[in-house]
Amino acid sequence: MSQVKLAVVYYSATGTNYKLAKAAEEGAVAAGAEVRVVRVQELAPEAAIASNPAWKAHADETHGVVPVATLDDLVWADAIIFSFATRFGAIPAQLKQFLDTTGGLWFQGKLVNKVVSAMSSAQNMHGGQEASILSLYTTLYHWGAIVATPGYTDPIQFQAGGNPYGVSATVDQQGNFDPIVLEAAKVQARRVVTVASWVKQGMNG
Repeated sequence: MSQVKLAVVYYSATGTNYKLAKAAEEGAVAAGAEVRVVRVQELAPEAAIASNPAWKAHADETHGVVPVATLDDLVWADAIIFSFATRFGAIPAQLKQFLDTTGGLWFQGKLVNKVVSAMSSAQNMHGGQEASILSLYTTLYHWGAIVATPGYTDPIQFQAGGNPYGVSATVDQQGNFDPIVLEAAKVQARRVVTVASWVKQGMNG
């Protein structure tokens, strides 16, 4: 059985979803996957980024360090985890722009049967995390992808906030959140890798 290839595609302004992406990478590697962590291209103007010290610091930290996501990453992957902050109950414009470039791959059927999942964050418990994840899944249904949510397959989901659609962080004004969420992200990643291995085995069988 060949190794599962996982792309962790994230958008993070101040670093929360970068941390979730790295936790997912750790969990997936522990499950035996080959992992690429990539960030979607930033679209905000430099002035906007510079006006927020945390945003500027994270942009500087990851620039030239974390590769920018490309369509080749999606083709390469057997499975994909998306991580992003909610924007008014929907996905950020940066991620939406990236997804809007996948039409050619969709038309060629190159996104069919990718095993996909998502994680999100917001500044309060009911800040739209579930809605933003579900809005992403609508796009992935059009791909013909196989959505693998964490559900309540592990007790850690209850400790980490209980979102069955995908791990969610509730972040305070200082950018802090309960570290149990990172452990839940690892569990979600392991589940995605497991489901992807089943799918890959079935398709190759």
